[in-house]
Order: sequence, then structure tokens, then C-alpha cells
Amino acid sequence: MSSAPPPPAPLRRTLALARPAARRLVLSTLLGAGAIAAAVGLIATSAWLISRSSQRPPESVVAVAIVGVQFFALARGLCRYAERLIGHDAAFRVLADLRVSVYERLERLAPLGLPAFGGGELLARLVGDVEALQDLILRVLPAFAIALLVGAATVALVWTMLPAAGVILLGALILAGTLTPWLTGALATRTETRQAAARGALTVATVDLLEGARELLAHGATEQYLQRALAADGELTRIARASARTAGVGQGLTRLCSGLAMWGALLVGVGAVRAGRLDGVLLAGLALIPLVAFELVSALPGATQTLQRVRRCAARVFEAIDTPPPVTDPADPVPLGEGPHAVRVRGLCASYPHDPRAVLEDVQLELTPGRRVAVVGPSGAGKSTLAAVLLRFLPYRHGSVTLDGVELSERDGDACRRAIGLVSQDAHVFDTTIEENLRIAKRDATREQLCTVLARVRLEEWVAQLPEGIHTRTGEHGVRMSGGQRRRLALARALLARFPILILDEPGEHLDTPTADAILAEALSDTREAATLLITHRLAGLECFDEVLLLDHGRVSERGTHAQLLEAHGRYAAWFRRETGNSVRA
Repeated sequence: MSSAPPPPAPLRRTLALARPAARRLVLSTLLGAGAIAAAVGLIATSAWLISRSSQRPPESVVAVAIVGVQFFALARGLCRYAERLIGHDAAFRVLADLRVSVYERLERLAPLGLPAFGGGELLARLVGDVEALQDLILRVLPAFAIALLVGAATVALVWTMLPAAGVILLGALILAGTLTPWLTGALATRTETRQAAARGALTVATVDLLEGARELLAHGATEQYLQRALAADGELTRIARASARTAGVGQGLTRLCSGLAMWGALLVGVGAVRAGRLDGVLLAGLALIPLVAFELVSALPGATQTLQRVRRCAARVFEAIDTPPPVTDPADPVPLGEGPHAVRVRGLCASYPHDPRAVLEDVQLELTPGRRVAVVGPSGAGKSTLAAVLLRFLPYRHGSVTLDGVELSERDGDACRRAIGLVSQDAHVFDTTIEENLRIAKRDATREQLCTVLARVRLEEWVAQLPEGIHTRTGEHGVRMSGGQRRRLALARALLARFPILILDEPGEHLDTPTADAILAEALSDTREAATLLITHRLAGLECFDEVLLLDHGRVSERGTHAQLLEAHGRYAAWFRRETGNSVRA
């Protein structure tokens, strides 16, 4: 069986993304070439004008040169401004499209595919590495294209003045435009390759230090993580110094070639003037033009160095983009009907990617409108994995999981999650107001509906005491709220969305027992017509559930109603006895 072809090189893929902005990029490059050409024209015309003026000619003789100096001076500034404006506009358009592509891919990886990168590492790739790709458009490709276009025109100009000087300039430009970038690139390969990884390591250390500040202070581990961040910063500083040394070598060699070209042109020019082959008025321009011409190649060593960095950053970006999602949507998904919706699980076996061990084995479950099922068990029993399978975050290896009689593998993931809602243990709270966090579930919710749902989760009084009320910002990751308040806000969001099938994953975590029981009762009363799956380690309050499943190492070891399980005097009954401290009556 033939293997799939390898993906294109990262730089080629980056250029492919820039294709929609190709016209702007070409125009920007031409304007950049025009700016350098105007600089060459300005120095040549100025040199001729000064030399000719020393001979005191009639004003009409130098009038055109005076106008030319003004024209080239204005053209240089205008072309440079337009080049920067159009070039950055094109780069920002490409970056915007690339950021959207990366975010859409990361969205498909979430939540189970993202931990492979880590929060700080993911941030470095999404922000720093993606932003570095604009240098390919702004600093690498235009530099080489402009050097080629204007370099050839400048050599032709000098050739018409004195062929020997044209040959010297051509040789110096070729030397500075090929050997120097090659040497710079060879020196930069190692440092620029390491720089992207070092920047990612520093971002990881900084994010861990900032986001975990409270826990680190509580456990006395702040110094350890601070030293880790300082070590990453020191490594990045060393790499930056090595990069600066490489840039200095490239600039020094370019200046050397520039000086050699100027003195060479001056040497042959003086000889040509003495021999009568060159008008003395042109000698100053002949000597000064190489200085301006080397502005063309002065950027090439830095561009080559940047190219090495962009290549590594592009590889890191496309590594994230190419990471296969845990679940692949079908090419032609079966559309979701209006409802009512029901989920049936038969013989479910599931495992995590790259791990052959089964996390769930032979699980049977049925969620129909109005039915309430609780799944209990110790940590690691597979409870949250079951929720991940039902939400189509994780594929199943064997068995059948159907939504309205259609296998989940034939449904679009987003469609499944419109029918099945989740209140997870780590539900995300966005850095915006309480109101906006609720409106994520229902954009057109009225103020009365928002207040009602806050009251059901026991947050109404707390919100009323806030200076800005429901317009109070929650802070990054809900930092201005307690863990229990964040959990209740997430539950309020789910109740407002009114999912036909609702999964509650430890809704009472971080809450005192009376509040947890009251919130669960409110959630159940508000979802009487919905199918409800409760994942919990607390056995209190399960009397009202139609079925309770006890998971043990991925298998259902006991099932039945709360009363039936107590009468069976099995592990469930023993667990309930330990939790409540009461004897179990058969």
C-alpha cells in the first residue's frame, strides 16, 4: 500500500498562504525597487550636478539636473512610504488568514489534542511563531528581488559610463550578494533554529509562573519556577547575542565589499579620465554610485539570517496545524433532526490516541428524553472518558454509540455538541462580563432570563452585591471568582442553553454539601424534559435517578436504581455507607 505523500516544505506552504496577497506583494516589491533606484538616481544626479556646477556653466545646462535631484528625492520618500504601507498591509492580511487557519485547526484538536503542546508552548506557536512568518514577506523575499532588479539596472548604468567600473561593481555585488549571505546563513542555522524553541520555552515558563502564582506561593515553589523562567531567559539572551554577532559579521563583510567597489571604481575612473575615456564630471558619480548600490545587498545577510528563523517558526506552526485531530468528521455527515434526541450506547470500548489500553469496555447506556442516569466511580474509572466519547471529543474503538439512531461517527462533531451539552469540572470562564459569559449560551436572552438562571444556581445575591452587578468582569480564567462560583456560572450557562441532553461532570465540586445538593436539585428540576447524565463521586441525592452505573476500571460493575444497589449490598452500598456514616437497610 502506498504511503501518503509528505507535506510541502514549511516555507512553500507559507508562500501558498500568501498567494491571495500576491498582487500587493509584487507592487510593494516594485515600489521598494523604485525607492532604491531613486536613491541611485539621486546620488548620480547630485554628483554630476555638483561637479558640473564647479565649472560655472549657464543655468540652463544644469536646470534638468536640478529638477532631477528634486524628483529623485521626492520619489525615494514616496516609494519607500508606499512600499511599507502596501507591504505591511499584505503581510497583515496573510497573518490574519494564517491565524484563523491555525485557530480553526487547534479548535478541532481541543480538548484532548491540545495537552501535547502545553499552554505556554501553544501560545508561543499561535502568537510568536505565526507573527515571525511575516518576515518572509516583508524582509526576505523583497530584499532578494529588489537586489536582483535594481542591481542589474545599476550595473548597466555604471557600464555605460565606464565598462571596467561596471565589471568591478558587478563582481563586488555578486560577492556581497552570494558569498556573504551564504556565510551568514551557515553561521545562523544553529542559533536561529534554537531561537524559536528557546522563545517557546520562555513563554511556557512565564505562563506557568503567572497562571500558577497562587498555587506556587501556597506550596513554596515560586523560587523554583522563577529560576526556570530566568534560565530560559538566559538561554534566549545567549542565542540573541550569537545572532547579533552573526549579523555583525554579515554587515562587516558587506561594508568591506562596498568599500572595495568604491575604491576600485575610483581607481579605474581616474585612469580613464587621464586617458580621456571618461568625462571628469562623471568621476564623482562613478565613485559614489557603488556606495548607494550596496544598500541593495546590505539587507541580504540579515534576510538570510531571518530566513533560517522563519523556516523554524514555520515548521513549528505547521507541526501544530498538521497534528491529526482525535476525531475526524465524516466527509458527508448525517444532519441532525429537530428532536427529541436520544443517545444509546451498546458495547462501548474506547481508548486514548497512541495508547492501546482500553479505558472503557463493554459499556451500555441509554439517555432518552426525561431519563436521568448517574455514573459513579473512583478517579480514573473512565467517567470523564465516557463524557468525551458522547461529546465526540474521543473516538470509540468498538461498539455502538448512536444519536437518534445514527452512529456518532456519521455525525458532525458540532452538530453532536448542539444536542449534547456539558458542564465540565474545568469549564472555561471568559475574560469578559458575567452577562457576556451567560450570553455565550443564548445571545438573545432577556435580562429576566439571565437573572432567573443566576438565581437557580445561587449566584443572584452575589451578583447583586457587586459594584457593577451583572456587568462585572470575571478576569482571566474567572480569576475574580471562586472555584465554586465559576462552576455555578458554567452551570447557569448550560441551563440557559437548554440542551436536550445534558452531561453534568461533578457539578458540586468546590461547593459545600448543602449548596451542592441544592444546585443539583435545581438543575434536575430545570431539565425535567431533557436527558441528564450525572458524573459524580458523591452518592447523596441519587435517589431520584432512573439508573445508577458504578464504573470500575472502565467496566460497569454494578447498575440499577439507588435503592436496588443498596439492597444488593455490593461496592455501591459500602461506598454509600462510608460516605453517609449510616448503615444500609436492605
